[in-house]
Amino acid sequence: MTTILGISAYYHDSAACLVRDGKIVAAAQEERFTRVKHDQRFPESAIRYCLQAGGVTGDSLDYVAFYDKPFLKFWRILETYLGIAPQGLSSFFEAIPVWIKKKFWIQKLIKENTGFEGKPLYPEHHASHAASAFYPSPFQRAAILTMDGVGEWSTASYGIGDNNEIRLLGDLYFPHSLGLLYSAFTYYTGFKVNSGEYKMMGLAPYGEPKYKDAILKELIDLKEDGSFRMNMDYFGYCGGLRMTNAKFDRLFDGPPRKPESKITQREMDIARSAQDVTEEIMLRMARHVHKETGAKYLCLAGGVALNCVGNGRLLRETPFEDIWIQPAAGDAGGALGAALFVWHQHLKNPRQSDNIHDLQNGSYLGPEFPPAEIRKYLDENNYPYKDLDEERLIQTATEFLADGKVVGWFQGRMEFGPRALGNRSILGDARSSEMQSTLNLKIKFRESFRPFAPSVLEEKVSEYFELDRPSPYMLLVAQVKKNKCRTPSEKDASSTGFDKLKVVRSEIPAITHVDFSARIQTVNRDTNPLYWALIKSFEEKTGCAVIINTSFNVRGEPIVCTPEDAYRCFMRTHIDYLFLGPFLLDKKDQPEFKEEVDWRIHYELD
Repeated sequence: MTTILGISAYYHDSAACLVRDGKIVAAAQEERFTRVKHDQRFPESAIRYCLQAGGVTGDSLDYVAFYDKPFLKFWRILETYLGIAPQGLSSFFEAIPVWIKKKFWIQKLIKENTGFEGKPLYPEHHASHAASAFYPSPFQRAAILTMDGVGEWSTASYGIGDNNEIRLLGDLYFPHSLGLLYSAFTYYTGFKVNSGEYKMMGLAPYGEPKYKDAILKELIDLKEDGSFRMNMDYFGYCGGLRMTNAKFDRLFDGPPRKPESKITQREMDIARSAQDVTEEIMLRMARHVHKETGAKYLCLAGGVALNCVGNGRLLRETPFEDIWIQPAAGDAGGALGAALFVWHQHLKNPRQSDNIHDLQNGSYLGPEFPPAEIRKYLDENNYPYKDLDEERLIQTATEFLADGKVVGWFQGRMEFGPRALGNRSILGDARSSEMQSTLNLKIKFRESFRPFAPSVLEEKVSEYFELDRPSPYMLLVAQVKKNKCRTPSEKDASSTGFDKLKVVRSEIPAITHVDFSARIQTVNRDTNPLYWALIKSFEEKTGCAVIINTSFNVRGEPIVCTPEDAYRCFMRTHIDYLFLGPFLLDKKDQPEFKEEVDWRIHYELD
């Protein structure tokens, strides 16, 4: 029996993963334990959880793998700063102490936190991404495409996975980066880099691609194979000062939007333009990879692979028969990839797949809390609750949802990756025309334009969406079926900007975005039987096999991990009912909830 711990840290979304004989035992992001969103520190808590879940101690581990090569990354940073000196000097002096104190001492940190005495293994960053994409996938042979901000030097790579072997065939190198290009526009439109990219993606359908030609003419030289060079005269990220500069401002008609200020049509048009260019680059890259590899299937990882709109186009518009995207596609997934890389590539262990079922267990890889532990927490705090058997639990939750109530749903193992997939979720009725604004403003405390995702019974997905296959990880966007859509009136059709939000576009308006699309999660009866049973019950009562699923958190806070996290979020928001395992909590019955300080002080509202 071989046990391997994978670790990612020090950029964003630190995480740990435990693999035993090639099977993923546990994986979690550090942020869920520390409650610091996108926590990049060494994942002490996540490591502790993974070891506990696997019933092992650190000194009994066979291997530990860190997801990139720190010295190679430092060399890239040093060479970049030397190349632009004296620019970026203050940023350089700020970064160096962190390297000297921590980032050079990964082996020492691992030993201190686990007791592991051996020498860690260090796959390259994009090799870890590639491993996270291919090894858990359903495919025995597949092309691999990884795209992110930057690893050591690579910003994108492609290759082929065959049985247990991965061969990377080509790379794109820093500073030319699709991830950093998208992040530059994220910064420019007033959102936070490394956490606000999905906001810009959600904003894009409100705009027109007014600036697309300017991007392709001035900012990047895009080739037919998807490779490109960026005009660094417009960017400031090499020096670590700003993502963009004054020349960028002039090209796009003014300075960056100040965070939290009003979003104008300009930002909508910029977001649409950047999204269109990103999709074009993704399509060209994927077509080139297909041409070079001849593979039927494609596996994706890296932060750009979280661009579910682009993923949907890859599925529809490239020659690949199917694609599989790592649910934790960003740096958190690097921990998983590093561990699987050691098992398959370093130790040369074989791998079997059936081209249908993936090996990620629905990405339900985090902590779970048995009923006895939840009951103990509730009793110790004198929180009133009802204990329900499974049948009554499903029936009661169904009635609440059908009645337009907002439900907190805390069940089973926590999800690994940025999406709640029905175990740490806030649920609502997708048929409600008011539910999107209710959830955004009263529950999530976030921008009104942000769309919500549907959870749909896997066997019914094609009845509601233009999608003919599962999408279990909420990483594909597809159009709502035309027979479910409503034709807007002439007045509604001519609406612009956020006025588009007021238009009811389908029978399931709460999850239908302004371009008639949705980011879909299909729910499988075998993978998550309880969540499937809830949606099935809702369908039997209402005739609709779709509900809203959004992550159980508020803006600026990580997704909840523990019953205590869930209860706090429940009481801070306008969630009506909370299901903690088999226990039902009614907001009206709870004691007054007081906190010594405003909870929002603890979270950076990005």
